[in-house]
Amino acid sequence: MKTVNSDRGDVPGWVLITLMTAGLVILIWGIAGPALQGVFDQAISRVVSF
Repeated sequence: MKTVNSDRGDVPGWVLITLMTAGLVILIWGIAGPALQGVFDQAISRVVSF
């Protein structure tokens, strides 16, 4: 028979995974953001000039 506590799961583990994922997203966005902005601007300028 299951108790209430057995359905709780590993909450600190999930919090750690969530925080680490958010940190990685922020890090990757900070590095790749300017490069992606340049690619986007170049693509838009080609479409507009076409």
